[in-house]
Amino acid sequence: MPNLARSLVAIAAVVVVAQFPAPAVTQAAQRPVEVNKPADPLIAARYQLQGRWDLISYEILPPGKAKIQLLGKGTMIYDDYGNLEMNIRVDEPTARSLDEAGIPTKDGVLLTKGRTVIDVQTQSLVFVLQGQPAFGAPSGPLGLNRRRFWQVDGQVLTLITKGDDGSPLSISKWQKLAL
Repeated sequence: MPNLARSLVAIAAVVVVAQFPAPAVTQAAQRPVEVNKPADPLIAARYQLQGRWDLISYEILPPGKAKIQLLGKGTMIYDDYGNLEMNIRVDEPTARSLDEAGIPTKDGVLLTKGRTVIDVQTQSLVFVLQGQPAFGAPSGPLGLNRRRFWQVDGQVLTLITKGDDGSPLSISKWQKLAL
């Protein structure tokens, strides 16, 4: 009989526990979990920018001169470590317009390769080429050490370079390519 009493007490205890699950476990199981979202804002910004991007459009707005619409193709690669390579090939008339605006091309190619310094608070970045001082005087509408303000909408990245007065000097749009 003592074995039967012990068995009944054990069954009753299991029934009671089963009716009242622990609230912390239930709440934790219902909370959504975000996967692959870095907690550090700088890492999150790099994560958002990294990848291979295809040029959609590029406008250059040199002060006091006509707007230049880049006609050509381009790619931009931003890696896990903040290195960036931008390669844009333009047609001959566009290359002449760029040269006249003080933006030299080499055989119709705009090539930028270096690393970036990100400012998370202003959502901007600055290019730093190897051997270039980190902060020098910006030159021309595409001066590599001018801030580029970025915005990502879905798979489209917009980069805007602004002049000293805050007006846009260039606006480029890039489509993220699947890896």
